[in-house]
Amino acid sequence: MPRFPNHTYISQHRLHQSSSRPPHCETLDSPFSLSEMATVPGQLIWEIVKKNNSFLVKEFGNGTASVKFSKEPNNLYNLHSYKHSGLANKKTVTIQPGKDQSVLLATTKTKKQNKPSTLLNKSLMKKEFNRMAKAVVNQVADNHYRPDLKKAALARLSVVNRSLKVSKSGAKKKNRQRMIA
Repeated sequence: MPRFPNHTYISQHRLHQSSSRPPHCETLDSPFSLSEMATVPGQLIWEIVKKNNSFLVKEFGNGTASVKFSKEPNNLYNLHSYKHSGLANKKTVTIQPGKDQSVLLATTKTKKQNKPSTLLNKSLMKKEFNRMAKAVVNQVADNHYRPDLKKAALARLSVVNRSLKVSKSGAKKKNRQRMIA
């Protein structure tokens, strides 16, 4: 410890050592608490993310035209656009294969944006395709959640449901072992 003629430095230093906060935090009185964090608008997030992010995949199309895809979660068409972005929109829809021939439909909660563990409303569907399609339409369009994603959600449901089906009939595999007679 440096020796100063004024002993106030030492007493203040000991006071800050006993406190749990660092010395610079005790002088700041913030009007906001950590539980009341402000949310960032989706348009601002899109302006930051649209040029470069870790989910962006650029493919070259006809000639010099390039097509941009996205591997981000909650993106139904996997297109790199503000409408389909799962990062920039508060309301997103996800349809994924679940366990045991089921389909998982998940929508994001608008109120719990700063709590990732409770962010999604998940529902597991194990019915036939027509009933699942009706449930998706009810959840996405009829509840006025995201009516613009109705067509994309049905297309994704169709693809996921088709991928879960096991081919029941088809050409039987030939036994390739040599038969010893």
